[in-house]
Amino acid sequence: MAGVCCSLRLQIPLLSHPTRIHGIRCCAKAPDNNPKREKTPQLLKVAVSGVTEFLRLLSSFNTTTRLDKASDKQRDEFSDVGIDDVVMILKADYKNAYFVTGIFTSAIYAEDCIFEDPTIRFQGTELYARNLKLLVPFFDSPSIGLEKIEKGIDSEANFVLATWKLRTYLKLPWRPLISIDGSTVYDLNDEFKIVRHAESWNVSAIEAVGQIFRPSGKSDY
Repeated sequence: MAGVCCSLRLQIPLLSHPTRIHGIRCCAKAPDNNPKREKTPQLLKVAVSGVTEFLRLLSSFNTTTRLDKASDKQRDEFSDVGIDDVVMILKADYKNAYFVTGIFTSAIYAEDCIFEDPTIRFQGTELYARNLKLLVPFFDSPSIGLEKIEKGIDSEANFVLATWKLRTYLKLPWRPLISIDGSTVYDLNDEFKIVRHAESWNVSAIEAVGQIFRPSGKSDY
């Protein structure tokens, strides 16, 4: 959910021989979040970025200070965490349906965390929070179901992998239904802060964006 199409992102990567450690599933190698799939047209990426920026300019988003204060308080509370703590916090954020509510624990993210999906890529946790807030008013009867979450360690870095299902109608006259299965890889640094939040989809970017223009048949709000 990085940008306007953040609510549409995902693609379940193959896991390599998962093992179980301390009751939490682990995989020994970071999954490839860029499988061989139809490449997203550059024009589509530019369009998504443009619409996201347009919405941001139109919105009277005046809660930056409040977000910053909340982040400072959270950082004090989560200054010393490990990968198991990150997994538990992410589980709680999924329980809060953070993709469709905008409620997430920003303290476990690095301030310059990279957020990406097939349609958009940008840097900054505060910007991610703002983008989520832009999207929330457009959702109707949204749900995000966590299918599985597991930690992993490869030769280069720690990571957490979550797979999930996103379903939501959009508050547009033709009531489109966004329905996507996907995954998010959370790359961690040495301090177990999330430095990369990379989503992939089980459909191409064009197919995902196309859902926005397909009437669902649901006409009432």
